[in-house]
Amino acid sequence: MPRKRPDAIRWLWYSLGGRLPERYHDWILHDATAGSWRWRHVARSTVMIGPLCAVWLLLPGPLPLRLAIVLMAALVAYFYSTAYMEESIEHRLAKHGFEPGTGRRIRAEATAIAEAEVTERYLARYRDQPES
Repeated sequence: MPRKRPDAIRWLWYSLGGRLPERYHDWILHDATAGSWRWRHVARSTVMIGPLCAVWLLLPGPLPLRLAIVLMAALVAYFYSTAYMEESIEHRLAKHGFEPGTGRRIRAEATAIAEAEVTERYLARYRDQPES
């Protein structure tokens, strides 16, 4: 049975830190451990940062000043969002009932498998090469 994805409203709620029903647990685990988990985190962060930047852009004042405020605020927000990305993902998984460290463990296992495949291809290609 394929993973059940949340609809747009539920995804928005999830992005803002809300809990999803049990039927989405497979998707939540995939969201936190897929190869694109970092980009997914940045997308969820944008849901929170984007509206704030839009409000700051609408403040009264000279346009260059407003653009500078938005740029600085976005840079700081994305910096902190990415600096604590792994902790945020682990907290999100724990909130949905997963054991602490589940995401980190699954990502480490996937990385180990990928590195083993690369090493195996390397050895297969260069092991039998005669020395020059």
